[in-house]
Amino acid sequence: MLERNVLRLAAGSAVAGVALAATAAGLAGPWDGGQRTAERVRAAAPAATGGAHHGPGAAAPGRGASADRGSAGRAPTPAPSAPAVLAPLTESARPRHAHAPALARTLDQLLRAPGLGAPRTASVVDAATGRQLYGRGEAAPMAPASTVKIATAVAALSALGPDHRLTTTVVAGQDGRTVTLVGGGDPTLDRARLKALAADTAKALRARGAAPTTLTYDTSLYSGPVRHRIGVNDNIAPVTALMTDAGRLDGSAHGPAPRAADPAREAARAFAGLLAAHGVKAPAPAPGRAPSRPVRLAATHSAPLSALVERTLTHSDNDLAEALARATARASRRPASFDGAGAAVRDRLGKLGVPLDGAAFRDGSGLDRRDRVSARLLTALLARAADPAHPRLRPVLTGLPVGGFTGTLRERYTDDSPAAGLVRAKTGTLSGVNALAGTAVTRDGRLLAFAFLASNTPSPYEAQPALDALATALTAG
Repeated sequence: MLERNVLRLAAGSAVAGVALAATAAGLAGPWDGGQRTAERVRAAAPAATGGAHHGPGAAAPGRGASADRGSAGRAPTPAPSAPAVLAPLTESARPRHAHAPALARTLDQLLRAPGLGAPRTASVVDAATGRQLYGRGEAAPMAPASTVKIATAVAALSALGPDHRLTTTVVAGQDGRTVTLVGGGDPTLDRARLKALAADTAKALRARGAAPTTLTYDTSLYSGPVRHRIGVNDNIAPVTALMTDAGRLDGSAHGPAPRAADPAREAARAFAGLLAAHGVKAPAPAPGRAPSRPVRLAATHSAPLSALVERTLTHSDNDLAEALARATARASRRPASFDGAGAAVRDRLGKLGVPLDGAAFRDGSGLDRRDRVSARLLTALLARAADPAHPRLRPVLTGLPVGGFTGTLRERYTDDSPAAGLVRAKTGTLSGVNALAGTAVTRDGRLLAFAFLASNTPSPYEAQPALDALATALTAG
């Protein structure tokens, strides 16, 4: 209940901000967010594995463990819907940007912060008009870390639409003696849905009078390497089309966690046990392929893609980001692999007419240091998501963490920050890489899209406050 109230408060702040934009009234308030304690600790660790630590459970110096863990197995509540926030941003509300020179001077000074390392780049645009208000090196390709999830999300929504669902099925051969659990690329499949799937399967088998003698599991939806390039890492499970709870072994819902070495096998074993509880006994499951003429026995569906995108962005969910990238690849008739997904994401973004010079998508999550995007590309994607002509992209904005309230910004923009509730942004953290990209509501009610990318940062403890100061400055404009 408290979380819902907080989200309603955050949504109300943003709605009020844009409503005031349409009426030329003033708005002041705070919007800021932050990466969790464990994320900062991971980024500052001297022995970097290349992964971002997007989760709770570790304590920063002088601080206790983060409370942003959530109940085991509880799916994150999607962020508040934004149609009412963005609908007023039309031609009739187009501002004149009288404060652009003063804003440029302020941002120039803040970009000189030593904590941002070098190079550092920036782009700020008016979300209603697409007009650039500020830029410094905005076309330069940079390592984006997890801000690349904005590109992944836009591509997935563009390719599949907000109502698409990821489906896990159980099929049988014509004689019903071989039963196959077919992975549908849904890392959100949990124990409760698997239990229901087993119950439906048992019911279907009894109706057919079939007694299976073989149980297999099919992961052929995906191709290519199963392991991410960073190797074994608590921030991401092996990328396979079949898993439950993203292969997590500690009951957590998001953030870093120990993972199963073979999530597909573990999911199949759990399914076999649940079948047995319903009186359907079969040998231990083995890898296999669905029969050429399958009979569907049962199916379970994920939440709509709109909710999956929101969860991906709010909690920087690496497993779900990779699943979205592969779903995009399949929709684009590309191999559902790291390379195929990267090509598909680029194809989809190209159709939106955004600047892709120098862009490289080596994964969907941003854990790969070879990813490259520009600040200009990120702000262009955010502006597309705010454009009334692209309503299917709206979950990209509603899923962004809210400064001081939700997700990876929950612990930033606190302590009476004037930007709390006015900044929504995706964080990005790798060792030596820090980024922030999202939207900010200004004092006079304008919605700005921004991206700040920094490389060779000396420490996240220095880089994150510097990035937050940049976003906070936008809310005073």
